[in-house]
Amino acid sequence: MTRWRPPAPRSTAIITRAGFDRLKAELDHLWHTLRPEVVRALAAAAAEGDRSENAEYTYRKKQLGEIDRRVRYLSKRIPSLKVAEGAPSDRGTVFFGAEIELEQVKSGETVRYRIVGPDETDARKGWISIDSPLARAVLKKRVDDEFSAELPGGEMQFAIVSINYD
Repeated sequence: MTRWRPPAPRSTAIITRAGFDRLKAELDHLWHTLRPEVVRALAAAAAEGDRSENAEYTYRKKQLGEIDRRVRYLSKRIPSLKVAEGAPSDRGTVFFGAEIELEQVKSGETVRYRIVGPDETDARKGWISIDSPLARAVLKKRVDDEFSAELPGGEMQFAIVSINYD
């Protein structure tokens, strides 16, 4: 019996060149390096005998399923992505790929974010998806503009301190 999962919401099919290269490298690594290793280990575990009590066989079967699921996703996602090359002509306005510094109006605390595609978000680096509420609120704003964003912790007011494109 399978567990039904609702379909994921459609995400914007845009990505930076570096993110696109990382996804292609991940797909290549999974398909040409990791999957053959797991298949060999699975075959060795299957040859040991009773599969119902073989923990190695069960683990490798699950690992192979996870790899195949990721390969299937990447194989469908990569061709549909549009790579955003270069910086926009108006570098004083927030668009995709911008690194922004924001100041919270009430507390005066500053935070830095980079607006990237949904497939390359990384909270540790401060990379937020273009589909996120904060990114949607800040798009097309300029330095010193104030805006509000509805975040999980409630509505917050921000001011744009700087905009940078690398």
